[in-house]
Amino acid sequence: MKKKSIWKTICVSLLAVTMGAGLLAGCGSGTSAPAEDAADGTQAAGNDSHETTAAEGEKVFYFGDTTFNAENDESDVNPHNGYSGWACIRYGIGETLFKYSDAMEAEPWLATEYTNVDETTWEITLRDGVAFTSGRALDAQAVKECLDHLTEVHERAAGDLKIHEITADGQKLTIRTEVPVPALINYLAEPYGCIIDMEAGITDDGNVTGTGPYRATLVETDKGLTLVKNENYWDGMPHLDTIYVQTISDGDTMTMAMQSGELDGAYGLPYASLLLFESAPYTISSCETSRSFFGAMNYETEALQDAGVRRAIAGAIDKEGFTRVLMNGNGSPAVGPFPASFAYGDDTVTAQPFDPEASRALLAEAGWTDTDGDGYVDRNGQKLTLRWLTYPSRQELPLLAESAQATMKEIGIDLQVICTANHLDFIDSGDWDIYASAFVTAPTGDPEFFFTTHCLDASSKNRGNYHSDELETLEEQMSRTFDAEERAELATRMTQALLNDNSFVFASHLRMSMVSGEGVTGLVAHPCDYYEITADLDKN
Repeated sequence: MKKKSIWKTICVSLLAVTMGAGLLAGCGSGTSAPAEDAADGTQAAGNDSHETTAAEGEKVFYFGDTTFNAENDESDVNPHNGYSGWACIRYGIGETLFKYSDAMEAEPWLATEYTNVDETTWEITLRDGVAFTSGRALDAQAVKECLDHLTEVHERAAGDLKIHEITADGQKLTIRTEVPVPALINYLAEPYGCIIDMEAGITDDGNVTGTGPYRATLVETDKGLTLVKNENYWDGMPHLDTIYVQTISDGDTMTMAMQSGELDGAYGLPYASLLLFESAPYTISSCETSRSFFGAMNYETEALQDAGVRRAIAGAIDKEGFTRVLMNGNGSPAVGPFPASFAYGDDTVTAQPFDPEASRALLAEAGWTDTDGDGYVDRNGQKLTLRWLTYPSRQELPLLAESAQATMKEIGIDLQVICTANHLDFIDSGDWDIYASAFVTAPTGDPEFFFTTHCLDASSKNRGNYHSDELETLEEQMSRTFDAEERAELATRMTQALLNDNSFVFASHLRMSMVSGEGVTGLVAHPCDYYEITADLDKN
């Protein structure tokens, strides 16, 4: 059977799955085949617009992924749009001035070196001999045009970089910031920092011209994209001629496609399926990441304004059971937002321990007791019912909801799970009480990123309107601190402030895995979770 016809079969089977996707009363009944990204109608992208029959002698690679979809804020590959920079860098289209080593330390990539002239001035030297796939040479003027446009249209990037002025002189780029930005080099390695050719422009479907080993010839939101080799790549000739990235939302569908050889590689397979690929001819590449699964409290909810109730909820999350049983060991229980391997990680802070008995006592202290014997606590005639909002595009989140629903019931809280691809609509309307999401807390290798995105008054992802005078003060200090050890110490204090308030409950950190099929080399997991398709990827 040709791969093209196989992809049609996948689409038919997936259609039956996606017709039933939507708002769920609870995720527990639907997790035998955990939903993955883009359950709002995502298909395996084996449609007729993809001609998947390889020419003689052509090396073609088929990659299944769960992340390329609008639900995940990756609707295209334009790094100046939301989180689409992750797709740009993941699929080998764009590159940043700096990148991360396996130890998550910033190192040169399109740049060769930098000098921190003073607190607000940075001089960056660009690599010679690099060109965009448009043919335009990479120089400081091209980088300036890209970063100028980025900070005009991308609110998060503008807030991180705080650029006042950029000047270009040949291969020398000078950036002056409005205020000291100690983590500037780290931010320039964030996926929104992919350098694209603004002269070539951004297409209507969100395609861009980068410097990477591949260029996209087709970009289809929620379906996938087609990549072709960059024949003039600056860092060696890519091995593959064409790559078809297929967005596959259903775990069973991806598993079967991997087993049958329809996929050469996959990211996002269900944990239970990984056991099927532990021996030849398959290879699994895994690594620990800072992707965390956590719940944020909505401070607009009256019951959650009570510190004792928040503390009771935090003590009712069975992190060990979730990671060991439901995640099949593909993660580690979390204390705070950062893994223990980080200098400012979990072994430096303490959180409310899992203790259902203590949680029941805390609820009673807050006036919540079971007066009618129905198993749920109530106060003034009102049962304590909370809405747990989450989404299905990360297979872990429905499982976390299932676990939380069961343990909350043990302490007398009626947890109503809303598991939907339209979760942002609920966020906007305020129709939620606890929002569980997945987020890479330190994609830049620096702790400030998580706090500035989630925990401050000005944070774009402060969904629950959390406020802490202590945290605001500590962030003001961190924003002006250049010493790495001092920044780590501040991060520890900031994390402990969050945990003391029980404003966030961190359940686990992800161990990510990618599966390669027979003859595949170069598909290697990285702690940052966004270097996937590189020039080293090959299939024999």
